[in-house]
Amino acid sequence: MTESLNFPARFTWGVATSAFQIEGAAAADGKGPSIWDTFCRQPGAILDASNGDIACDHYHRFEEDVALIASLGVPAYRFSMAWSRVQPLGHGAWNEAGFAFYARLLDALEARGIAAHLTLYHWDLPQGLQDQGGWLNRDTAYRFADYAAEVARRFGKRLATIATHNEPWCTANLGYGNAQFAPGVADAGAAIQVSHHLLLSHGLAMTAMRQLDVTAKLGIVLNQWTADAATDSPADLALAELEYARSVQWFMDPIFKGHYPALALAAHGAAAPRVEAGDLATICQRLDFLGVNYYFRAWCSAATPPVPAPAALGHTDMGWEIYPRGLTELLLKLRAEYALPPIYITENGMASADSVHDGAVDDGARIEFVATHLAALMAAMDQGVDVAGYFLWSLLDNFEWNSGYAKRFGIVHVDYDTQQRTPKASARWYRDLVARQRAVTVTT
Repeated sequence: MTESLNFPARFTWGVATSAFQIEGAAAADGKGPSIWDTFCRQPGAILDASNGDIACDHYHRFEEDVALIASLGVPAYRFSMAWSRVQPLGHGAWNEAGFAFYARLLDALEARGIAAHLTLYHWDLPQGLQDQGGWLNRDTAYRFADYAAEVARRFGKRLATIATHNEPWCTANLGYGNAQFAPGVADAGAAIQVSHHLLLSHGLAMTAMRQLDVTAKLGIVLNQWTADAATDSPADLALAELEYARSVQWFMDPIFKGHYPALALAAHGAAAPRVEAGDLATICQRLDFLGVNYYFRAWCSAATPPVPAPAALGHTDMGWEIYPRGLTELLLKLRAEYALPPIYITENGMASADSVHDGAVDDGARIEFVATHLAALMAAMDQGVDVAGYFLWSLLDNFEWNSGYAKRFGIVHVDYDTQQRTPKASARWYRDLVARQRAVTVTT
């Protein structure tokens, strides 16, 4: 399927990870605890009762992992920084040993010619800030801006891009709405206020970084989906419209239009966030890029029981419907509604129940998943959507949040007992795809 696709010469091909999911070294070299270190200790919080203390031991094996990326011929790597590794409390003193680790990682990437794409926050708030109220405390937004500025001051000329947040929808709704993620709060009203503080922190961080002499492009990463009505009934159509307003537009409208969507505000009622004067102007900052993470669509049925979605392409090991067409539809809808900067698909991939047999991992379903989504991506680009790159999630099997190590997203299998890395069939397929696409752009 991908043999017929010709992505533009400027297109960036990459793989992605996040700090807490792979680094391990939970207390090494002065690192402070994060809310996920704390959450993992809560009985019943993690499916397999595991934690991120060791994970993929990337902190000690990063050179091996960078060599893996290079062996795949992938020219870009998206990763996140553990805030509590470089500032143990989330305020106060910086930890030079933590910054030294990321400097070594950048050295290794630069030596291999791999562009570094950094995410400042991938859900692992320093516990020291949680002790002061976490994201429900407005002051955390200002501490985040301080952190962003320090990172940009040190590394802003060594990074291709800096994203403020990864999926603030998850931070707010899974961390504070239903207690599925750290810090484990179940309070719908708190989740809405947290979402505003996250957006405020993004705007403050963008302002702070723009005042520095950086060459990195600046943006944010949002998880997004289409909201499809199960039928043409007024109830289903209204439910789909509200779902889209409360998820996608809730973050996009403040960033690109300077206001929250009226439909979602009305639905929130008295739980609508407290917004201070100037907040929305701070949030509505120019972006150099928008990161979009796409995994599935929302299927909206008001019936009892709900009308099930057709599942012609099946589901991933996470139970998520496989719906590549939704990526095309989402991108076209975004282009119609907003004045967009270039888009990166910053995450796309699937969990599957992978295992090693005779030294190999056959994950054909993942290859099909990525191939069909790349075709959907090209369909959107053919209709005028400006997409700058694609980052496959994930380089490595890793700690999959509240699922622990039970779910595997990697194109490289990790034996957590031995830390043996085994490239899967999808890794070789992606290597060949990237080589073919890059060769085409060189010769045309």
